[in-house]
Amino acid sequence: MALSFSNEIKNELLRLEYNDDSERVALLAGLVRMDGTILIAARQQISLQLVSENAAVARLAFSWLKELFHVEATVTIQRRTRLKKNVLYVVNVPSQTRMQALLNSLGMVDQDGLPFRPEIAAELTSSDSLRRAYLRGVFLGSGSMTDPHRSYHLEIVTQSEEYATNLIALIENYNIYPRMSYRKESIIVYLKESEQISDFLALIGAYEAVMELENTRIQKNMRNQVNRLVNCETANMNKSINAAQRQIQNIRLIAEHMGLERLPESLRQAAEVRLNHPEESLKDLGQLLDPPVGKSGMNHRMRRLEEMAEQLQPMEDDLEQGKGDVS
Repeated sequence: MALSFSNEIKNELLRLEYNDDSERVALLAGLVRMDGTILIAARQQISLQLVSENAAVARLAFSWLKELFHVEATVTIQRRTRLKKNVLYVVNVPSQTRMQALLNSLGMVDQDGLPFRPEIAAELTSSDSLRRAYLRGVFLGSGSMTDPHRSYHLEIVTQSEEYATNLIALIENYNIYPRMSYRKESIIVYLKESEQISDFLALIGAYEAVMELENTRIQKNMRNQVNRLVNCETANMNKSINAAQRQIQNIRLIAEHMGLERLPESLRQAAEVRLNHPEESLKDLGQLLDPPVGKSGMNHRMRRLEEMAEQLQPMEDDLEQGKGDVS
């Protein structure tokens, strides 16, 4: 089964390597902020649960939680047959002594210990590399992108308007300007311009996705350019056909009411080659004359014939009127 473009991006991000644990903490903080839930049971027993539809994302969260914070954690699989995406991977971190330190490090609680602070912890985004890692985790948690062959749309789904506003402010540090919309109970932070999407993907380190997006954009631009050229050529062809038909009508009107033999030699030759070659362009018709003339010279002669036809048109109208009276 072919991967969606969103999963291709996430798989690329998951392959990145880190030398600094603070970047791994920042990424994990963004991921948990999107996919995590703080559960409070009796006697203030606090546990953390992270749910993802991507097995590799869940595996990374599980391994990094254990490596970086030395907490106990488990992974379970939930199957939901009624849903299109029927497999969920659940990382559970049960209540334990290190829980409060974990939540503090991930920026999940405020100074009073209340869960899900709406602001983004400054210590998690204090440098360029940390900001990029945090946004990488946010996209891994709730980001998605449509196939660029169809349309350009990248979005991050959040549940807090205040957090969405803070997330937009963080991204705007890089001259990328997302918009915000509402979908049922969710707040959507999104980008629709291909250049802005490309900049965001580069920001979080998805360079292979950037190349694919740019290639797709070039292909689309080339197709659009070809379509425009074809449309212009078709329009010009139709214009030439209509002009040729009008010229032939003018020449036949002249032939009927005064005869082509009464025309000056240059106009008679032009009229005859047009009647004999109705499909040719003015440039090609000019080459059939003796001596040959250019397109402008042929065009001038056709205008002369049109002026003569216009002078003869009242006579044609009178004849048509006379036929009507007789009938």
